[in-house]
Amino acid sequence: MALMYPDAPSARRPGRCWTIRIVGHRDRTASVTCSSACVMPPRSRDIAALRRFAEAHAAAHARAAAVHHDAACWCRRQQCALHEGTRVNCAGGVVLVLRHDPAIGQVWTLSEVCSVCAPLMPHARVTSRSVPPPPAPRDANREPHGLSAPAGPPSVAAPRLVPGGFSAPPAGAGPGPGPERRGGRRPGAGRRRGRTEPEGAGE
Repeated sequence: MALMYPDAPSARRPGRCWTIRIVGHRDRTASVTCSSACVMPPRSRDIAALRRFAEAHAAAHARAAAVHHDAACWCRRQQCALHEGTRVNCAGGVVLVLRHDPAIGQVWTLSEVCSVCAPLMPHARVTSRSVPPPPAPRDANREPHGLSAPAGPPSVAAPRLVPGGFSAPPAGAGPGPGPERRGGRRPGAGRRRGRTEPEGAGE
């Protein structure tokens, strides 16, 4: 991921740095210290063993540290003091460098710096590089200009069930035709029944 650092790179997280030292004491013993909270061996007069431990400890930090692709250059934070004779603009990807001056032999430093400062730092070598994050997946249901694509043809609502197991007519349907009524009156409904006279009554 290419980057250019402004004067105040507030958009980037601070670059990390780990420092491992061998510190001597008045009783002719020495101890190993680390800038992070790590378990260190006790004091010892075996300086060679402590130096081997410090080298292994720095290598363990280098293996465990995943380089942040958005880290600000730690060298710039120190005003590029390690290569003050060559002034550059921090740019490029972020790398993790291990610095160790064999003339001193007591300090190991791991730091996140930009790829422009890394080759200018004395007694430093790149141990790992940052990996750009994968691009965000595009929404398949989105059309260009941010509009949502229709999911499909509008679905017709199924008939709702009513108690009793019958299906109610779908919404919007008018009332169905009722049972057909017969026109006219029932046969004999309008005939008035007269009084029946017994036979021979008029004789």
